[in-house]
Amino acid sequence: MSSCRVGLRLAACLLNISEARKKYVVENIAKAALLERNGQRHPEVSVLNIFSDPEYNRSVITIAASIDELGNSVLAACLEAFQSIDMEIQEGIHPCLGAVDLIPIYPLSGVGVEECGAVARSLAENLIRSVPGCSVFLFGEADLPEKRPLVQRRKQLGWFTRRDFSSLTPDLGPAPARRCGLTACFRAL
Repeated sequence: MSSCRVGLRLAACLLNISEARKKYVVENIAKAALLERNGQRHPEVSVLNIFSDPEYNRSVITIAASIDELGNSVLAACLEAFQSIDMEIQEGIHPCLGAVDLIPIYPLSGVGVEECGAVARSLAENLIRSVPGCSVFLFGEADLPEKRPLVQRRKQLGWFTRRDFSSLTPDLGPAPARRCGLTACFRAL
């Protein structure tokens, strides 16, 4: 992706998924972010980095794109993740909540935080329509009108202790399904 074009409006997502031990699964999720709906490589989307921690069984896939394409790219990666990761059998020392654990959206160039929040909220809405059992909690600019920060939401949800989500009411979607777990979508600083 070229960043030298005048007026290119860029954002990034540090997609956190609950898999690191199966390299092919992580790579397939990253590849899904790079493809358009017709299966062709998208020219304005890049996977900048993949960090995997096998002990935590968690990977972070850094996806950068024009703000207009980022939501679709991340959605494709999330759909692949939900098909490939089953939270009922997932193991790792990281206290993750879902197959797709966190979806933070960051402004890079020519994009404001409010626009990133709108992309995060739209992505969350598309996820619950596309993935049966997917439920989402919102943070930051995606969490309107409260705009609650990640730290506050983590405390509210018992982020580092809870594995039974049946008593939680998500911001979007049904009660969390055990296979999917819980996904957090937000615009981060």
